[in-house]
Amino acid sequence: MADLTQADLRAAVAAGHLTEAQAASVQALAAARASHRAAEDEPFELFRGFAEIFVTVGLGILIAGAFGLTLTAGVLLPDPQTVFATGVVAIYAVWAVIAWCLAEYFTRRRRMVLPSILLVLTYGASVMPPMIWALGHVYDLQSSPKAVVLTLAVLMAGALVAWYCRFRLPFTMVLIALCGLAGCFVIFGSTNDLFTAPFTSFNETMDLRNSTLALGTLIFGLVAFAGGMWFDTRDPYRMGRASASGFWLHLCAAPALVNTLAMTFIGMGPGLGYALLGLSLGLIAMLALVIDRRSFLTVGIGYLIFLVSWLTDAETPTRSWFEVSATVLFFTGIVLTALGAFWTDLRIALMRALPDFPGKAHLPPYKTE
Repeated sequence: MADLTQADLRAAVAAGHLTEAQAASVQALAAARASHRAAEDEPFELFRGFAEIFVTVGLGILIAGAFGLTLTAGVLLPDPQTVFATGVVAIYAVWAVIAWCLAEYFTRRRRMVLPSILLVLTYGASVMPPMIWALGHVYDLQSSPKAVVLTLAVLMAGALVAWYCRFRLPFTMVLIALCGLAGCFVIFGSTNDLFTAPFTSFNETMDLRNSTLALGTLIFGLVAFAGGMWFDTRDPYRMGRASASGFWLHLCAAPALVNTLAMTFIGMGPGLGYALLGLSLGLIAMLALVIDRRSFLTVGIGYLIFLVSWLTDAETPTRSWFEVSATVLFFTGIVLTALGAFWTDLRIALMRALPDFPGKAHLPPYKTE
């Protein structure tokens, strides 16, 4: 199919197939796609201006004041039996509805990003107590914690998916991913792990050789990565909300995958373990370049510093701790700065060198000549 030119658009307007406004919109879209293709950026938004910050502050004060009035009325009390009483649960349900209604204006109509993030957080916090209240009529909350947490994660994910389907807010993917992570903790961990895992040794928790939870985080990371790629391939030019949704899923997948693999290889010790760590960091860098996502490299910075520190040897009588640290930071900074400065050129060279593979044409474009 031949590419459309400005002459084609003018002819379409003259023939009545397009209006002047539609033709201008098509030209603006083409220019934006071209600029994104040249920059190969990784855009995402937390807010679009100070107006959104102002509205978010107002909404935050409104929500805090409303819950505060409820507290002064004696409805919300620290006693769990009172907190999950029928009347209190009804108030939480009402606030979930209010958050939804506010999102109809601020998210669907005004398309404000930061207020929408606050509203989805309010919605998630509001729907959880009614769900726990309902589960209390099905399970014994104290004797069946795994069943309760797993069911709650599924219900919360369902409620958040409904929110995403309605409002298409990319940040919702973070909350959905957290529900999936909670489910993985339940499935791959013991009952005690639900409460002790966050406080145990990070090295042990993330080591695939010693912890089933590490297998859970690995599976979670792979699923989140697959979801991120699903969104990315539907918006390779990164013009819409699909790409932004993929950004948040990759941001969740990267820590789970990189930390699990890196801590497992570090646990294997010098020699084979550290060699595998270096190899994995190299492959992660290649993966980040191929999919044009920097979150994986960001998570790996700490492990890169660790590896460079080990390679440059430890402190010696002739080299102080400060000198060793400065050397490590210097060489690590060179690597990261070079990657950041020449990212586009490196990606073009890598993509040209790689043979065709399924999905390559649906990745962010690069110069082929």
